[in-house]
Amino acid sequence: MKVILFNKPYGVLSQFSPEGNHRALNEFHFPKGVYAAGRLDHDSEGALLLTDNGKLIKNLLDPLKAHPRTYLAQVEGQITQNAVQKLMDGVVIQGYRTKKCQAEIVPEPQNLWPRNPPIRYRANIPTSWVKLTLIEGKNRQVRHMTATVGFPTLRLIRIQIDRLKLENLKPGEWKFVPNFSLDETLL
Repeated sequence: MKVILFNKPYGVLSQFSPEGNHRALNEFHFPKGVYAAGRLDHDSEGALLLTDNGKLIKNLLDPLKAHPRTYLAQVEGQITQNAVQKLMDGVVIQGYRTKKCQAEIVPEPQNLWPRNPPIRYRANIPTSWVKLTLIEGKNRQVRHMTATVGFPTLRLIRIQIDRLKLENLKPGEWKFVPNFSLDETLL
């Protein structure tokens, strides 16, 4: 079984076929037979798993498995503890109440790569960072959640999937995950 952890750059689709003006996974020289086990929107960055194991893909996408995914979100404005508490309790997005999650205000990451293109900058509006760990993955969920509590997401980076951390992988880099076991990691 092949399992690959990839740091998906901004602007890249989580599929092998380019669409419109968006780049795709086909340009990163993955081994034949691997597929994305989940998705990140083209305007999100970070940890994406690829594998040749259909059972693993099925388990990663199964909402009943509830595996954790951790994100760093740069939001517009100085996020408040009250907003973070609302995120943790669950908010209503598109008629759906999100499950409880972990959330905390964090300082700007020191080892973060620059985004190309950079986020929009407004001198009179500060930005701040929040770390969220979810056990579900609705379409654009983190972005909808932060906007609902009054702090729209400007930049979104998935830094961890279950126990697999992005660590020092730079955008566009990938590595094999040795000795990966469904039993100990995602089941």
